[in-house]
Amino acid sequence: MLTPIVVAQVVVALSVLYVWIFRYDNLVREFKEYRLSDTVRNLVGAVKIALCTLLLTGIWYPSLVLYPALIMAFLMLGAQVAHFRAKHAWQKYIPSLVLLLLSLYIAGVASGRLA
Repeated sequence: MLTPIVVAQVVVALSVLYVWIFRYDNLVREFKEYRLSDTVRNLVGAVKIALCTLLLTGIWYPSLVLYPALIMAFLMLGAQVAHFRAKHAWQKYIPSLVLLLLSLYIAGVASGRLA
């Protein structure tokens, strides 16, 4: 049965994987715009892909979900800051904001603070 937490985990994981695998050229351009090094970009990408793997694995092993969701939320907060510093239009903020909120929801449910 698909519960809201499982849907949220799948949405976050597949969205992030899609961006980091199929839209990588766009990320290269954005990280240059943010004046962040290739090393930082590759480190962020590796961490996000690992977190996505843990979020998906957490469907069957829920104890794996809390910390990856919190770290993903932190990285999405970093994306918000990067968009702000680059003075992007507000539309650019929406995807990372939605993923930030979903990651916080996942963490809240995983911690037992939300039902």
